[in-house]
Amino acid sequence: MTDDSGKAGHSLWGGRFSAKPADLMRRINASIDIDRRLAGEDLAGSRAHAAMLADTGVIGRGDEQAIQRGLTLIEAEMAAGTFPFREELEDIHMNVEARLTELIGPAAGRLHTARSRNDQVALDFRLWVREACDRSAAGLRDLQRALTKRAEETADALMPGFTHLQPAQPVTFGHHLMAYVEMFGRDAGRFEDARARMNECPLGAAALAGTSFPIDRQATARALGFDRPTANSLDSVSSRDFALEALSAAAICATHLSRLAEEIVIWMTPGFGFITLSDAFTTGSSIMPQKRNPDAAELIRAKVGRILGSLVNLTVVMKGLPLAYGKDMQEDKPPTFEAFDALELSLAAMTGMINDLTPNRAAMAAAAGAGFSTATDLADWLVRRLGLPFREAHHVTGRAVARAETLGVDLADLPLADLQALEPRVSADVYEVLTPAASVASRTSHGGTAPVQVRAQITRWKEILA
Repeated sequence: MTDDSGKAGHSLWGGRFSAKPADLMRRINASIDIDRRLAGEDLAGSRAHAAMLADTGVIGRGDEQAIQRGLTLIEAEMAAGTFPFREELEDIHMNVEARLTELIGPAAGRLHTARSRNDQVALDFRLWVREACDRSAAGLRDLQRALTKRAEETADALMPGFTHLQPAQPVTFGHHLMAYVEMFGRDAGRFEDARARMNECPLGAAALAGTSFPIDRQATARALGFDRPTANSLDSVSSRDFALEALSAAAICATHLSRLAEEIVIWMTPGFGFITLSDAFTTGSSIMPQKRNPDAAELIRAKVGRILGSLVNLTVVMKGLPLAYGKDMQEDKPPTFEAFDALELSLAAMTGMINDLTPNRAAMAAAAGAGFSTATDLADWLVRRLGLPFREAHHVTGRAVARAETLGVDLADLPLADLQALEPRVSADVYEVLTPAASVASRTSHGGTAPVQVRAQITRWKEILA
């Protein structure tokens, strides 16, 4: 292979190779179109490494100053969009090193002392994933704030609670939204846990065995915001479990987003009519002028496939690799970048929809009593007031539902005589528990749907999210 200077061999590969690779080899080997996203991380790692090499006396201070100056020039070129990315240099690391050599000359060659592309990419990728976890956690907190605000406005707004998508018991819209606040809180916690676990610096592991130079790995770890350096050089360059853990958290989070998106789609249908979204988060039809489609929710619902696929993708890449580095690991970045791009967009879109939606209190309240949703309240009343065993109360209530169904009325409209025919001790005050509002107000157990409990949940989360 002939480099730009016309010498045999590649200036970055050294003297081992004399013939150039096949064009197909160059194309399959290059990753610069993907890993150019790691440019900022690569520059940060190089700055920290150069400073440490000078501080430990491995390189001279003059060389370090030249390197730092050159890296600043490269950063400016990247910001201006003028940096000359070249496919034949394969990746972001060699592109930066080659450009640094053009800018400052031989001093650039000292930057790669006591490091390898193996620990360099492990560092860059870990820095990127760490920041992606921070962005995702921040996006989740924004979504939780939006949900909490909506929940506070609707803490007493009646709606049906469902099991099997069948009316089960009345709840409040605020209570329903706060369920997602809890879910997304756990999601944020998973990203925070993953971040804490990955916050060890692999720089200095070199190719796989460490280095004979007297480097200070604690110094580079501190400079890059890590808690400590990684403890084993083989593990440092071999592992991508930090990305797998982050992708696992992303997949779970996307599943929760998809569930909420599905409910938004359902709630917007005319059969439900529980909410409306403005033009900002809906689209129309090319042929049916009456349509208002919740496309943003539908697209969020679909993103879980892309994100879960990324987790499976990287898991399969890593599952059969011996230690230490294999070129297979170059395929770690595309699925990770794709997953977090999709997740961050989905979080922002969902936050926008929650801020945008308008609840239809009347439609939700009308549906809250459908399907004999206060049947459990009747059974509880029979237990509490008459001392019936719950299983017997359950049977009495079931017969009461059957009788109301025969008469075509709700439980609250079932004549007292019909109730007394099933259980003679039933009194007229049973009707106090047979309305959706009464049912909701009675659910005062910790975490229940009673407005007083919903407001307590809201207060707690407002303090957490403040």
